[in-house]
Amino acid sequence: MQNKNSKSIYSVPYFVWILLFVIAPIALIAYYSFLDLSGNFTLDNYKNFFTSVYLKLTLSSFWYAFLITLFSLIVAYPTAYFLTKTKHKQLWLLLIIIPSWINLLLKTYAFIGIFGLSGPINAFLQVFGISEQQILFTDFSFIFVSVYIFIPFMILPIFNALDKLNPSLIDASKDLGASNWTTFSKVIFPLTINGVKAGVQAVFIPSLSLFMITRLIAGNKVITLGTAIEQQFLVTQNWGMGSTIAVFLIIFMVIIMIITGQREKGATSYGKNK
Repeated sequence: MQNKNSKSIYSVPYFVWILLFVIAPIALIAYYSFLDLSGNFTLDNYKNFFTSVYLKLTLSSFWYAFLITLFSLIVAYPTAYFLTKTKHKQLWLLLIIIPSWINLLLKTYAFIGIFGLSGPINAFLQVFGISEQQILFTDFSFIFVSVYIFIPFMILPIFNALDKLNPSLIDASKDLGASNWTTFSKVIFPLTINGVKAGVQAVFIPSLSLFMITRLIAGNKVITLGTAIEQQFLVTQNWGMGSTIAVFLIIFMVIIMIITGQREKGATSYGKNK
């Protein structure tokens, strides 16, 4: 009984935290989503969300989040794989993670200087006789900077999954005559899929709600759900519509977490049989 009581006491801060910083904010957002500009109850916000404007905005957000996640995965997986083969892998991993500690705004302004008309990229192009190129305020600059910012969050879970992989399984695959591609597709990737799913969650979900990078790097040429929420709250002062978009954003995030959730069926079935 004492152990149960002590466990319940220790869990109080956790439940208080969840109540104050998870449930309460979501409940407040849901409440404001049913209010109009005058503070009266309305369902118009939800009706407006299903108009062509917001549906296109949602599809655009998913498209850019998909591209950011895809390019992050393409770069992160081979990087994480080669990191596990290096001698000082923890040191190299630390060097990759350190940039994520720098303030996001500082990194964004740094890329404004790099991609600007007077930046080092255009200076390098002029050496080869290429005139100034408008790199900033384009889809390329937005996706590039987003991938740079999120890529450590993709590398880390994949690295952990690869690092825990039993090398004897790879050796056994090669001993049985499997090619490198077959070994990767049938052994390595399936056994590290949970790391990939965790990386997808860490990149795709925040990519849906980007707003600072869209303003500073894309010059508002890229509009996401995060940008729309910012505009509704700070520009038009329509807290009801902004909250409605936030509600759907939360729903999308929950769906993505369910789809990419980790299911260790093998371990579960083993525990039951045991």
